[in-house]
Amino acid sequence: MSLIPGFFGARRSNVFDPFSLDIWDPFKDFHVPTSSVSAENSAFVSTRVDWKETPEAHVFKADIPGLKKEEVKVQIEDDRVLQISGERNVEKEDKNDTWHRVERSSGKFVRRFRLPENAKVNEVKASMENGVLTVTVPKEEVKKPDVKAIEISG
Repeated sequence: MSLIPGFFGARRSNVFDPFSLDIWDPFKDFHVPTSSVSAENSAFVSTRVDWKETPEAHVFKADIPGLKKEEVKVQIEDDRVLQISGERNVEKEDKNDTWHRVERSSGKFVRRFRLPENAKVNEVKASMENGVLTVTVPKEEVKKPDVKAIEISG
């Protein structure tokens, strides 16, 4: 039992150690009902995407193992939104099979990214290798403003 109460319910578990705190977690008892999380969203949650910017382009890399390039769609919508989508199909069940564990996700996934103004949306390229989708969006050169020297009279 703690002896010294802290802010927001955090309590010291050892009075002599100032760094010994039981941190209060406001979401500790907050549970999401499993019925509200559909199997359709399970693949969406596990589709990880990295976005890096180089001097020449914006590069997106998505981990989508087990999918063929024909099962993945890369689209630009509303002029500035990159959308990556696809579907992982559930493995067919055989009446003679006994499943001991099912951990691989299946279902539809969609990821959307708003592209910056300097993206050349007409020159987007995509490739897939070893379960990694790479989408390259070239950047327009930033036009430097014309500077005109004005002579000062007088």
